[in-house]
Amino acid sequence: MDPSKTSPLSRLFGRSPFGALTEHIREVDRGTELLVEFLDASRANDWTAAGAVHERISECEHNADDLKDKIRLNLPSTLFLPISRSDLLVLIDVQDKIINKVKDISGLMTGRRMQFPDSLDQSIRDYLQISIEAVHQARKVLEEIDELLDSGFGRNVSEMIADMVVELGRLEKRADEAQVGIRRELLALEAELPPLEVIFLYRVIHWIGRISDRAEAVGARLQIMMAR
Repeated sequence: MDPSKTSPLSRLFGRSPFGALTEHIREVDRGTELLVEFLDASRANDWTAAGAVHERISECEHNADDLKDKIRLNLPSTLFLPISRSDLLVLIDVQDKIINKVKDISGLMTGRRMQFPDSLDQSIRDYLQISIEAVHQARKVLEEIDELLDSGFGRNVSEMIADMVVELGRLEKRADEAQVGIRRELLALEAELPPLEVIFLYRVIHWIGRISDRAEAVGARLQIMMAR
């Protein structure tokens, strides 16, 4: 029996490191999706429920950290693909920054018991959904690469994922446009709100945009890696 086929290292990476990277982005995606439930709880002023969702987000972040550490520690020196270790390590860090920012958002809003003004509620929900869709798309790109490599069609991966990466760019642009609109709406409300609260509202708005930025960066990094 080939010991490599039953070793923890083999189970973690399979035929290529993309299996492990896919598991990581799925955990990131699960945590990001929880922001919808968190926003519902904060909107209802139910901080017990919001705190519970924040803990679930933290659990996703811890799980992602564990996977990241396993990838870093067990990344083989010789890979199935002609991809550098440094590229893979950069990619896992980019993916990890998404869930870190999600946790920052829920943590800050829970700690300060923050709520968006009523008039911003739908705009914020639409904006958040775009960022969540960007993370979904990043996950799909990783899953597609993993599936293609597993089926033996690795040579044309860069061409087959090009449209998916382009869609990530579109989502990131939509998020940028939505952020501009929300900032404009908040500017009109500033005189009615406590100044310190306004500062933190702008911070959360910016952080929601960072989620889509980093999801788009995952796609860009993958496209560069697969084109080499």
